[in-house]
Amino acid sequence: MTIKQKSIDLKTAIPGPKSVELLKRREEHVPRGPFNTVPSFIEKAEGALVTDVDGNTLLDFAGAIGSLNAGHCPPNVVAALREQIDKYLHPSFHVLMYEPYIKLAEKLNEITPGTHKKKTFFLSSGAEAVENAIKIARKYTGRKAIISFERGFHGRTYMAMSLTSKVKPYKYGFGPFAPDTYKMPYPYYYRTPDGMTCEEVDEQIIKEFQTFFLSEVPAEEVAAVIMEPVQGEGGFVIPSKTFVQKVKRICEENGILFIADEVQTGFGRTGKMFAMEHFDVVPDLMTMSKSIAAGLPISAVTGRAEIMDAPNVGEIGGTYGGSPLGCVAALEVIKIMEEQKLPERANHIGETIVEFFRELQERVPFIGEVRTLGAMTSIEIVKTKSGKEPDKEVTGKILAECHKRGLVLMSAGLYGNIIRILSPLVITDEQLHEGLSVLNEVMLEQI
Repeated sequence: MTIKQKSIDLKTAIPGPKSVELLKRREEHVPRGPFNTVPSFIEKAEGALVTDVDGNTLLDFAGAIGSLNAGHCPPNVVAALREQIDKYLHPSFHVLMYEPYIKLAEKLNEITPGTHKKKTFFLSSGAEAVENAIKIARKYTGRKAIISFERGFHGRTYMAMSLTSKVKPYKYGFGPFAPDTYKMPYPYYYRTPDGMTCEEVDEQIIKEFQTFFLSEVPAEEVAAVIMEPVQGEGGFVIPSKTFVQKVKRICEENGILFIADEVQTGFGRTGKMFAMEHFDVVPDLMTMSKSIAAGLPISAVTGRAEIMDAPNVGEIGGTYGGSPLGCVAALEVIKIMEEQKLPERANHIGETIVEFFRELQERVPFIGEVRTLGAMTSIEIVKTKSGKEPDKEVTGKILAECHKRGLVLMSAGLYGNIIRILSPLVITDEQLHEGLSVLNEVMLEQI
């Protein structure tokens, strides 16, 4: 595709002088713990484009870690927020109720998988949604044990961190962790042992569930299994429909609740409104956040009505849960998703990226695998295609060089060797190809 007019426009090196000054202030006044991807400070943003304080226009392939499926500052969302700000900001739903909270709950009950009676309540972050989904599952079942999966990520708060399966940087030095949490393998077909088929990998893990119930915790003491339909921080690892369905069947046979963590996969990213739709599995509980409200801090737990009603009055909630601003933004985002057919757009974006990298893979020795579900796309960087050894160093070099050239990208994976692409779904074809051309140049330079 010929790029008629480039979106990336660099006035200075990155970081520019104003960003350098702000970086000095950040170092002095902000702890080192919160990580930063690009050493630049934003001034304004729209769609898939970001302008920094030095006047550089960058192309966003990170989307606030999957929070901007509807793009930066969607006009309809901004207009709805301005209208809401003139009415009231945050009376707290626990003190004075407001209609946007109810309208959003109704909408999520309608569009999430399953035709059963559902109920929804709201919180502020994905991790908070996970924490409360676990509370609800334990309250409903009267059981304690929770099973998550290797390489899974569920957040940084205490229970969510306990369920997460990456020690550094998320867990190192922060223990002890929540008891009664256990981890099972999750299929990673690219790294399947030689000679094993994907079907055999699935079957082996399912058998391990049965062994687990004999050796670790009896099934009748397990409250819930929590699963990302596609592992996010774990490297955009995609399981088979068979595997997800068999895990759900194990849950059903043993009175265990199935929790789908759709914090990163939800709201059109995978080519459907929710990733669980790809697997024809209806979860008992679902957690949502990130792209639900175009970047505003709100999260949700939606589930079967009888399960959601298990906690008594006052046992779940939070002062800022379901803020009016978050609710009106989310209602507009869902409208945008439906009217602009962004889930379908995600499929087009993913197909474009995969086609591009499959061709590049023939010329670049360190591209091990390209995988995608909708527009949740990753490129696994390895030292050799035959050995598949993760190459974190080359991954870091690619990202650093892309950042210098105005393309915002992030890594993922247990070994830090995955390039993940989470561009806004409103990105234009021309912008998409421009970003891919930057990646093409940078990768060829690393050979």
